[in-house]
Amino acid sequence: MTNLVIFDTSIFIDHLRTGCHEERIDTISGLIRTSSVVLAELWRGATKPAEHTFLKQIEKNHPILTPTEKSWQESGQLLGKIRADKGFTPEKLRNLHFDVLIALTARSAGARLITSNRSDFELIKCYRDFHLEVW
Repeated sequence: MTNLVIFDTSIFIDHLRTGCHEERIDTISGLIRTSSVVLAELWRGATKPAEHTFLKQIEKNHPILTPTEKSWQESGQLLGKIRADKGFTPEKLRNLHFDVLIALTARSAGARLITSNRSDFELIKCYRDFHLEVW
């Protein structure tokens, strides 16, 4: 198993709302990296001072990984295949796009992606293999 870990947005949202992953996050084995896409999603929805503080701590304490040009291109190709196979609407494809970028970033870094969004990431995994752990 890989030593790098990336948490998906869903894990942090669950953590901020309910604290349900606190113990698992605190005892995770591996080096935590943060996806710039995850940070963008979190900042977009952050409204409380405590959320801002939490995000600043993540940025300060964990190196940030950003999708490459290749990942952006591959994400569009992958979403095109998903659209052709599943007949998803443009809205559903837009909603999946950031998840695809997060998965491709984890894949290119050899990181384990931890999420609570089972359905979307298992779908993506059918098209591109990556280390996935669902909480």
